[in-house]
Amino acid sequence: MYDIDATRPASPFYNDSHQQWRQQLRRFVDREIMPYVDQWDEECALPAELWRKAADVGLLQMGYPENYGGIEADCFHTIVAAEELARCGAGGLYASLMVHGIALPPLVHYGSEALKDQVIPQVLAGEKHISLAVTEPGAGSDVANLQCRAVRDGDDYLVSGEKTFITGGMRANWFTAAVRTGGDGFGGLSLLLIPADADGVSRHQLDKKQGWWCSDTASIFFDHVRVPAANLIGEENQGFLPIVHNFNRERLGIAASCVEYSRVCLHEAIEWAQQRETFGKRLANHQVIRHKFAQMLQRINATQSYLELCAWAEEQQQLKVADVALLKVQATETLEFCAREAMQVIGGASYMRGSRTERIYREVRVNAIGGGSEEILRDLAARQMGI
Repeated sequence: MYDIDATRPASPFYNDSHQQWRQQLRRFVDREIMPYVDQWDEECALPAELWRKAADVGLLQMGYPENYGGIEADCFHTIVAAEELARCGAGGLYASLMVHGIALPPLVHYGSEALKDQVIPQVLAGEKHISLAVTEPGAGSDVANLQCRAVRDGDDYLVSGEKTFITGGMRANWFTAAVRTGGDGFGGLSLLLIPADADGVSRHQLDKKQGWWCSDTASIFFDHVRVPAANLIGEENQGFLPIVHNFNRERLGIAASCVEYSRVCLHEAIEWAQQRETFGKRLANHQVIRHKFAQMLQRINATQSYLELCAWAEEQQQLKVADVALLKVQATETLEFCAREAMQVIGGASYMRGSRTERIYREVRVNAIGGGSEEILRDLAARQMGI
């Protein structure tokens, strides 16, 4: 059995706390996730009790304020969590189980104390769920073009519009929703915490997906939904900053997952090549195959190094938007390369469902598009360069 950690380079950024967290989380994943994740993916659902179990091990709370039930942690604890969850090779699990990682931070940093006390402890305990509702049928990466509208009516807002491709949308108890309260562009956006059980809220499950099968994905419809004005997150017409505040951490998490998915592909390809015999010798003894492994590892380690430098810069509050944008692009390109090369090495067997590599290959595009498409992020980096 080839050791997946054999390809992980030494790093100065991880201390005993990070290593202990990795060991603790790996035991949890090996016990509670790995034996069942194939079944969950085929059934297109995760068991409700998984969130409570994740809370019991400290996973949901990692990186959140202690006074709301969280556990203070740095970026490298978050990277470890993303890597260990990615080992199962099912992107839908990480996307759904940890969706509060993109929905909760705006509330943590910009919400009122009343909203924080109401929502955060229950989400971190795995008792209730929150999803981010930004994307619309006519606006994905173009956040400035969002059309879902919230009109002030006394002490409430009346919300009308549609959101789509909302991860965790069927399970959510609350939506951190981007709405238009003012004019066109970024300056007219606000964030509202919308209860999922409010009158006028309906949702439709999107189940015909290429990947992320075990993650529920939904379209959400708001039909004159009355939401208390007290549920405003931040200031009216100032919602763009809370929306983008978490982009750095989100993209770091995506990059960390993609690096580990790439490592899983390398791991499975090496194991196959060590056992498979072709033309009188192990597949791994053919030079052309060994060169594939070297190229995969070269890209994985280069991306891992970039990831860790960006995480360090984030901890120092020095992370440049261009760097995290290009990191995310590099991570998804590395994933695409490694998934392809692993499929080539494993051959026809890799085309059959049941391997992590097959599932990862199907999920390459959702990583390259979600969290900012490669094209959007390259252009963002170029503009940050002053070009």
